[in-house]
Amino acid sequence: MADEPPLASLRHPLTRALLLLTLTTGLVDAASYLGIGHVFAANMTGNVVLLGFGIAGAGGLPVLAPLVSLAAFLAGAGAGGLLARRRGADRGRHLSAALVIEALLMAGAAVLAALVHVRPSTVAGDVVIALLALGMGLRNATVRTFAVPDLTTTVLTMTLTGLAADSPAAGGSGSGSLRRSAAVFSMLVGALIGALLLKTSLPLVLAVAFGLVAATLLAYRSLATRAARTSR
Repeated sequence: MADEPPLASLRHPLTRALLLLTLTTGLVDAASYLGIGHVFAANMTGNVVLLGFGIAGAGGLPVLAPLVSLAAFLAGAGAGGLLARRRGADRGRHLSAALVIEALLMAGAAVLAALVHVRPSTVAGDVVIALLALGMGLRNATVRTFAVPDLTTTVLTMTLTGLAADSPAAGGSGSGSLRRSAAVFSMLVGALIGALLLKTSLPLVLAVAFGLVAATLLAYRSLATRAARTSR
């Protein structure tokens, strides 16, 4: 009987799925920050800082958009907590349900952006931000229950801290460096792709983000099924 790889291993289906989702974060924040106007849909730390700058009137930064994103993110996280209590006993069903909801929210944002010219400080822009942040909040609450080290899929501060603090240069073992580096690389690539696609259109970025979430769902189901068969 073959053993399933450890949860923190890059060979584990869940870890691979979370790395794909980390890549989508780069796309989503590229769409919201560069495409809609100085607001993050996934990085709430950044939003809190931007909100402070906006309240101070620094750099002409918005106040309403970060508030919309924060409120939607909290609502999504609350919904994610409720979903965890209902589906948390079955990790596969839990993640699948969360990804289906996130994909639908992404699709809604992409369709709205395709139908309406989305600009900063407009109702359409705020609705797109809310849809994206709602999905990110739901995802964060879901991923939090899995507790895969260094893979929150939306923030990298502690991942980078661990990469440096546990490195051989700092006297550490270097354990987890590959996983941490993969997370950083995934978000970097997502942000790069998002920024490049924005030169064509905002709906394209959101459509690609939707496609990646849907692909993650299908890939996870396939990998999890294959791993289950192998372990028998």
